[in-house]
Amino acid sequence: MPASFVPPRQVKIGDAAAFAGCTPRAIRHYHEIGLLPEPERGGDDRRRYGYEDMIRLLWMRRMADAGIALEDIREAFAEDSGEDPADAHGGDGIEALLARVEESLAAREAELRRQRTAVQRMRAEGSRTGLLSDLVTERLKGLPEGSLRQADLDTLLVTERIFGPLGAAVQATRFVALATHPALREESDRIDAAEEALDDSVAVDDPRVAHVAAERHAFESALHAVIEETGLDEDDDALFDAWDTAHPETGDDEANGSGSDSGRVMSVLEATGTMPYDFSPARLRCMELAEGLSLTSKV
Repeated sequence: MPASFVPPRQVKIGDAAAFAGCTPRAIRHYHEIGLLPEPERGGDDRRRYGYEDMIRLLWMRRMADAGIALEDIREAFAEDSGEDPADAHGGDGIEALLARVEESLAAREAELRRQRTAVQRMRAEGSRTGLLSDLVTERLKGLPEGSLRQADLDTLLVTERIFGPLGAAVQATRFVALATHPALREESDRIDAAEEALDDSVAVDDPRVAHVAAERHAFESALHAVIEETGLDEDDDALFDAWDTAHPETGDDEANGSGSDSGRVMSVLEATGTMPYDFSPARLRCMELAEGLSLTSKV
């Protein structure tokens, strides 16, 4: 340092922020929440920061960069100053504070790993299939290219949201069968179109409603027969066994999910009230009749 250089005894907020690596707005926020004491002001009524202020500010920035929340930083400084942080801030000591921070960082690290795995799966699959859970993605492996439709993936996404990865993986069996049996896929498309034609202009007691319901029931029976003949139902049994082994007590459907709130399994009641479906009364009646035929056939 040149002999002629004399460091300032105090600096303004802009210089303090520049040295600490933050912004004047951040420093003002620290003052507002009581994390950084208000310094004295100069003759121009502007804040002036001295050596002790800067030391505290630098430690605060290092602690924030380490992932420690501002409230916990305040607790740490309270303990350093001899206050009882448990009384002053509802905390329980630095050791407990750091344990909470480490736990939070571990959760964030796990979330980053999950996100990276999802991106890697998506790159490997070359489509949004990789964004579904491991169970579902694994179930769909080996299918002919282009045999899965976007509507299939949309349905699996909704199912996974409601019933979790296991429910979606079991439903994926349906799309595996359709993808590998063109005649079944063609019949499925025909019946889907017939159901969509049951719009608001069709009365619930229109004969077409019962007719389409009977066709849907016949198709589902044929699809189930193919699933049994090809051994896909045995794969489903293996899925259930593997799931029960991995989740012997909780049966937690979220364990193989995304790990984020978007992957939280919803109850059927929640889904019914929050997921919109543009079904006409006639189409809903058709679904009821088809379900009734299915129940009757199982008796």
